[in-house]
Amino acid sequence: MSRSETAVNKFKEGFNCAQSVLYSYAGKLGLSTDTALKVANGFGAGMGRKQETCGAVSGAVLVLSLIYGRGEHDDRQVQDYNYARIRELIDRFEAEFGTIYCKKLLGGCELLTPEGQKLFKSENMIEQCYGYVDFTVKVLEEITG
Repeated sequence: MSRSETAVNKFKEGFNCAQSVLYSYAGKLGLSTDTALKVANGFGAGMGRKQETCGAVSGAVLVLSLIYGRGEHDDRQVQDYNYARIRELIDRFEAEFGTIYCKKLLGGCELLTPEGQKLFKSENMIEQCYGYVDFTVKVLEEITG
């Protein structure tokens, strides 16, 4: 099974978009799957369902930072390299979908309201989110090699 299939399947199991992206990289990153799910939990649905930055994108930023991020003994060049990878990911996501903002990606659907939750379910908007997770992990694979 591909990494993007793993991520989409985890999302279909009821975990959020950010969790699913980071989960698909847990082994490569040396993280337990449980730790990956916990670390990314708060980033789902645009951070705590506030519908800001798409959780799939946030999960990918976590992946890139764990692979390329600046640690305690690294210089700024490491940080700059990581930031460039993050910008590449965001630019590609925006080119494909027009925005990285969850609320805009869902056509203004308000996930914090009962009406928004009903609309999200009745319109099967989760299918769109599966596509965002799939695309993001495929881009991550290209960036990380």
